[in-house]
Amino acid sequence: MSHHIVQADDLHYTYPDGTVGIDSISFRITHGESVALVGANGAGKSTLLLHLNGCLISSKGDIRIGDYPLNKRNIKAVRRSVGMVFQNPDDQLFMPTVYDDVAFGPINLGMHEYKVKKRVLHALETVGAEHLINRPPYKLSGGEKRAVAIATVLAVSPDVLVMDEPTSNLDPMSRKRLINLLKTFEHTKIIATHDLDMALDLCERTIVLHKGKITADGPTIDLFNDASLLARSGLEKPLGMQGCPVCNR
Repeated sequence: MSHHIVQADDLHYTYPDGTVGIDSISFRITHGESVALVGANGAGKSTLLLHLNGCLISSKGDIRIGDYPLNKRNIKAVRRSVGMVFQNPDDQLFMPTVYDDVAFGPINLGMHEYKVKKRVLHALETVGAEHLINRPPYKLSGGEKRAVAIATVLAVSPDVLVMDEPTSNLDPMSRKRLINLLKTFEHTKIIATHDLDMALDLCERTIVLHKGKITADGPTIDLFNDASLLARSGLEKPLGMQGCPVCNR
């Protein structure tokens, strides 16, 4: 794939019960960008992410991942290119051991056993979880599960890393480790999050969603300084930008 772009043109999606998930969404994310998707609950963040690897199919509009339009013919190539880390790691970890979970993707790509093992070890080392290799996933902590879920994606060498609420339910130390890890990745990253401090730390660009529509798209620091925009979108400034509540500075 020559350019790891992610492009959406006039996407629409309505759930079977009539709820509008996304409405007239268009954007273009270029190679190596780190982009945050922010918005209140129900804004359409998760719905949009699920379109990027074909888990959901829009009722109108087009998605292009690199050289491929997302359609039935290209969906396998797109899913090899887009690595999705779900909000709940338990949705991603289902095998008897950590090794089995991380090996699942490479095995299904038809890799030889020695290459699968190499991919698994490298992915676990990257996220600092190689010591968990023989553990059953259900016995891991929340932070450990998150790290292993990321390793399952890295093992198939995606071009684009898509993450849904990666810091949810993490303790402060696990959150810090995850942010530091993500800073080392050169992938194109698209991160849906309520953690605006993490978005400020990781993403130079932010897309704001409200009721299924994009209400702003621009430099993260500029958007997070716009209190009126944030309020209209059901958001507040990141804690790191709010100043001291005691001395009001």
